[in-house]
Amino acid sequence: MDVETLREYCLAKKAVEESFPFGETTLVFKVMGKIFLLTGLDSPILQFNVKCDPEKAIEWREQYAAVQPGYHMNKKHWNTVTADGSIPSRILREMIDDSYQLIVKSLPRKDQEGLL
Repeated sequence: MDVETLREYCLAKKAVEESFPFGETTLVFKVMGKIFLLTGLDSPILQFNVKCDPEKAIEWREQYAAVQPGYHMNKKHWNTVTADGSIPSRILREMIDDSYQLIVKSLPRKDQEGLL
């Protein structure tokens, strides 16, 4: 997965917006104003942070060396994923989907309609 594939995948989700609130090298994807994925644009290998269920976060870390506790994030709830080819694309998409769904489920019920 490269950054453009990541971007297209995230933007295809309902109510997603991209922005650069932390500077021109950190691309952020939000659903209804809440962050579900961040990625740095200044690294030669794609890395991104995704929100995780705490138990699932640990599972991913144990299963893949390319998954580490979230850099500059709450390490209980966020993972940093390095897309170095060691994790299948379908698993990367699953991580992104899980993050999106966790954020949507945290929204007020009225805002969740049509997003899940």
